[in-house]
Amino acid sequence: MLNDWLELTLAGRQPESREGRLAGVHFVIHDPGVLELRPDKSAPDAHACIISAGIHGNETAPIELLGELLARLEAGLVSVGAPVLIILGNPPAIRLGQRFCTTNLNRLFQRGLTDEGDEPQRARQLMAAVDDFYARHSRPRLHYDLHTAIRDSRYPRFAVEPFDDTVVTNPEQWRWLAGAGLQAALHQHQHSWTFSHYSKHYHHAQAFTLELGKVHAFGDNDLAALRPMRVLLEALIAGGEPQEKNPGNMVFFRVAHELMRESEDFALCFPEDTPNFSEFAVGTRLARDASAGDFTVSDAPLAVVFPNAKVEIGARAALLARKTPPPDD
Repeated sequence: MLNDWLELTLAGRQPESREGRLAGVHFVIHDPGVLELRPDKSAPDAHACIISAGIHGNETAPIELLGELLARLEAGLVSVGAPVLIILGNPPAIRLGQRFCTTNLNRLFQRGLTDEGDEPQRARQLMAAVDDFYARHSRPRLHYDLHTAIRDSRYPRFAVEPFDDTVVTNPEQWRWLAGAGLQAALHQHQHSWTFSHYSKHYHHAQAFTLELGKVHAFGDNDLAALRPMRVLLEALIAGGEPQEKNPGNMVFFRVAHELMRESEDFALCFPEDTPNFSEFAVGTRLARDASAGDFTVSDAPLAVVFPNAKVEIGARAALLARKTPPPDD
């Protein structure tokens, strides 16, 4: 049943039935790649949880992690004590093994979007699914959007905290994420219109983009390294209390600058295989652009995150960040 949903979605097919039951839970398929779990009885401290993966089609480890999770649910190894929305973000791109089909889906989650095309239409569909889910469940809202990064990283598993000037991250979230094996966190400095940002900005959810290693093909992922993350997700689905660790063991960064590609004649001035969170000293030229000019590190060293010189003109080519103290508990 649940495993069939995942396999059929990846194959571009619809199950014969859009609803079903397992022990203690009713499940509903709303749209392709959108599955809701409705427990017969929610635990007292349960959250309304959204768990999404596959927003970028070539990021396979989170999809395999969801496969493990659904198999354990179906086998009765995990109980459902919280309302949960499970989302496979971009099935056509997943089938192609590509980051996206025509444009980056994870830059489109903004109300009033008027762009046309497959990814903009999918963004509107997913925004509506999130709106409907949170409207039905009056519980604390949570959204973990699971990804893997294009390149290596000094901290392979890290959280990106979306910006919002009205929503404060609960200290327990950092304890949970540390307990799930995350090694670092990056605080965004402005609106970015990613999927996790949508839930935080429009629905005041506790929301994060979680980078869980590096992009690999299906079957080549080290899921053992993600076992603590699976344990966290299972605790949330059960409506229980996740494992905690001291977030002081994580390294925290805050975005200081964005490098934008403003022209065709644009280049990053460091090797393509530079790992995320690599630090550059004052005086280092990081980018050149025929329109924007050179960008050189000033004031204090900067760490580069998500560098990609091949983005569309007008898009972000890298985040530049500096270390910051851990949040107060």
